[in-house]
Amino acid sequence: MLTDFYGGKQMEANASSGRRRLLKSIAAAALTAGAAAFTSIDALVAYAGENRPDRFGRLFPHLPPFAEVSESVVQALLEIGRPGGMMDAKDALERSPADLILDPALSANNPDNPTHTAGTTFFGQFMDHDMTFDAGSALGVPADPNRSRNSRVPVFDLDSVYGKGPIASLQLYDPHDRVKLRIESGGLFEDVPRNSDNTAIIADPRNDENMVIAGLQAAFIKFHNRAVDHIRSHANVHTAFGHEYVFEQARRMTTWHYQWMIVHEFLPLFVGQATVKDILENGRRFYRPDEGEGFIPVEFSGAAYRFGHSMARPSYRANLHGDNGQPFFAFLFAPDQAGLPDPGDLSGGKRAPRRFIGWQTFFNFGDGEVKPNKRIDTALSTPLFNLPLGTIAGFTLGSPTSLAQRSLLRHLTWSLPSGQSIAREMRAPALSAADLQDLQGLGVRFERSTPLFYYVLREAQLMASGLTLGPVGGRIVGEVILGLLETDPDSYLAARRSWRPTLPTRSGPVTGDFRMIDFLTFAGVDPSSRGQ
Repeated sequence: MLTDFYGGKQMEANASSGRRRLLKSIAAAALTAGAAAFTSIDALVAYAGENRPDRFGRLFPHLPPFAEVSESVVQALLEIGRPGGMMDAKDALERSPADLILDPALSANNPDNPTHTAGTTFFGQFMDHDMTFDAGSALGVPADPNRSRNSRVPVFDLDSVYGKGPIASLQLYDPHDRVKLRIESGGLFEDVPRNSDNTAIIADPRNDENMVIAGLQAAFIKFHNRAVDHIRSHANVHTAFGHEYVFEQARRMTTWHYQWMIVHEFLPLFVGQATVKDILENGRRFYRPDEGEGFIPVEFSGAAYRFGHSMARPSYRANLHGDNGQPFFAFLFAPDQAGLPDPGDLSGGKRAPRRFIGWQTFFNFGDGEVKPNKRIDTALSTPLFNLPLGTIAGFTLGSPTSLAQRSLLRHLTWSLPSGQSIAREMRAPALSAADLQDLQGLGVRFERSTPLFYYVLREAQLMASGLTLGPVGGRIVGEVILGLLETDPDSYLAARRSWRPTLPTRSGPVTGDFRMIDFLTFAGVDPSSRGQ
């Protein structure tokens, strides 16, 4: 399969020519914009402006960009992230997706993370879609974050599920019961509602990029609907207080349990429990929004939070019995499956009986079926170097389809500081040039002034064995996520910090704790509820 994508002298020549054209266009645009915008550190500070909730902003506006904009810098970034390059895990895509899961030797550059399950990656993606969406900035062209709109509200309020509510987003809600969200089925189990062309009827179309994220969206829909039933079953509040009260209480119940899982389950997996504890007890040191209104820093969205790209595997077992009674194994993305009504990959936007998620693969229900996540390091799974165009927001003809190249070019878009300069600012232990010697041959001193995305991945690999982020990446991610919760007056951390979950765990009793397996069980999408 891999040779079909990249093999042959003519294809190599065409690809090389395309890379040269891309390089020249990006470099020309970047040089033009960069000369006007970032001629000095003082100019960069003046350009930063004030942070606003509906715009992107900066954590470290006084730090200089990691490199001056030049053709050689653009070339180096493209080289780092190219298909088959130093960040490509070089998975054996010519083998079956099941082989890559069952035979570790075929994915030697994708080592297991024993502390994460496979679903951790996709929950992180779901969180990202709930707080940030940059659909307007151009790759590699310097831009002012304060003039770049964030199309999501920078809070964890599940607006990616609820939209603007039952009145303004009528299409998202059940016409027979307006306080409930629409849910459908097109296979053996639940699916997000869809139009006749299979386009998902959801608030954020990115939550139909792949089957797993669409499955999470459907689980949140079902959770809310169960919360409505739960509210109505107590003291007949449906009659006593009316539809608006029921909806708001069910939404708060859903949102606060979601936020609890972020703080107590997933953020510790991302950054380590010690970092979470330190931020909660001693406060944030670097993420301090103006006037207490949260915003998304580009150091977070453009680099540090992209660590999740490194955790994705090339293939997954979507379910145990959906494929004619057999497990449905599939690559995350496979370009040769594009346009098929029931593709053999995990791409979204389709319906078929086997296209559902068996959550025992992704979260630990204690039945021995869960699969581990990949460790965080500088290797990305090979399918991520040739993304389907439908998964790339704002894709323009001629721009890269390699996720690594796109992430690295964002460093020019936002004039991001180097990982080393942020480490010095944080007074954190920094990686040495020897730790980054694989970058030395690029000839642009990236081993001493490293793009933040690459630095965060290598830092996690060397300082945390790939189990969590390291001191720079972990501090950025931890402070921003907890900061967004603490500055949102409607979150449980801001409104009632002592609140604890009120719903039962999977085992039955209300314990004051709540995990993802409890969430999926309450939603009714767990293996037991499905008879699996």
